[in-house]
Amino acid sequence: MSGGSKYALARVAVIVRAPAAWLWWSGLLGAGIGAFVPGLTGLRIGVLAGAALFLIAAAVVFAVRRKRYTELTRSASRAGRAVFLQDRAVTVRNWRRAHRWWLLLGFLVAVGSSFALPCAVGLGLAGAGAGLWAKARWLGALERSGEALLWVRAEWAQASPAAPRVTGYLTTGLAAGDAAPGGAKVTAGR
Repeated sequence: MSGGSKYALARVAVIVRAPAAWLWWSGLLGAGIGAFVPGLTGLRIGVLAGAALFLIAAAVVFAVRRKRYTELTRSASRAGRAVFLQDRAVTVRNWRRAHRWWLLLGFLVAVGSSFALPCAVGLGLAGAGAGLWAKARWLGALERSGEALLWVRAEWAQASPAAPRVTGYLTTGLAAGDAAPGGAKVTAGR
């Protein structure tokens, strides 16, 4: 993976965490709007279905591809000098810019589906956001236990840092980059 040419590395946990807040807030907003829409099933049934969807979505999103992440983490190699580390803000901005229409479509589906089942899809979106946040925290625990931050080539990780086209991760020390383990912003006390 190393070579003479320079390429950008993006933090794995930051890519996983990037959509979490957008899914969480757009899901809650969609569910909130759905509470005022007279759905076919009624608000009570919609909220109960939404609560179940929230839990299912959070569990599924948290569990999916964890084995692949673990395999890529175990086989990670040290990053060479011919790379540059992408800032957290740049990684998040690039991910959101590439997926903004999908995020908007998810919000519109959450609001539109409230005419049939109020709040349910919005709470499901929020659950997906919660699952991604939990997965980023899990990745942070992996990084802390291995005492190394996980990075992936930025061009490989447009869809997912665990996609089949990703052949391996690179590592740096815990002080590299501008994000804490798990992809969160670095606090002033670090």
